[in-house]
Amino acid sequence: MLIGYARVSTKDQETDLQLDALARAGVTQIFEEKASSVGARPQLRRCLAALRPGDVFVIYKLDRVARSLPDLLSILADIKAAGALVKSLTEPLDTTTAMGSFVIQILGAVAELERGIIRERSIAGQRAARDRGNLPGRPRSLSPKDEAEAVRLYLTGRYTIAGLAKRYDVSDSAVKRALYRVGKPGHSSLR
Repeated sequence: MLIGYARVSTKDQETDLQLDALARAGVTQIFEEKASSVGARPQLRRCLAALRPGDVFVIYKLDRVARSLPDLLSILADIKAAGALVKSLTEPLDTTTAMGSFVIQILGAVAELERGIIRERSIAGQRAARDRGNLPGRPRSLSPKDEAEAVRLYLTGRYTIAGLAKRYDVSDSAVKRALYRVGKPGHSSLR
């Protein structure tokens, strides 16, 4: 049986290209995911659990499955333990041979390198923008004046985060970040 897996990194992206290609390849069961490869991937876990001896795990492209070479090797071990094979629709992958297993590991390493280079470029671009005085990301929901007032009101003890969010028509997170800027300036949500 051909069992497919399609993934995009965010909910705003679409898997249509992958789904169409999997359908053209005759894949009868497809697990679809809209999640970063860094977080939990429950559909990938379900897909791997569905594999039986003789099945073929079909993907559009290798980088849709694994976030790193160790992650890829772990997934490949799961597929092998299930007695299944791997087929990529855009890359020449055949895990039935030693050379095919070697090629898939090389492709995984190249994909990891590519992600690392993209990350480095993104960070360099953000630094350059910051050095020019441009702050990356979207503007704050609360003006500096409203933010100071929201913090002052919260510290009186008469307002909750949810109450202030409603009062200023912003998310709870916007109020929390305002509070963290004053009380926990190194908090991870401020990076």
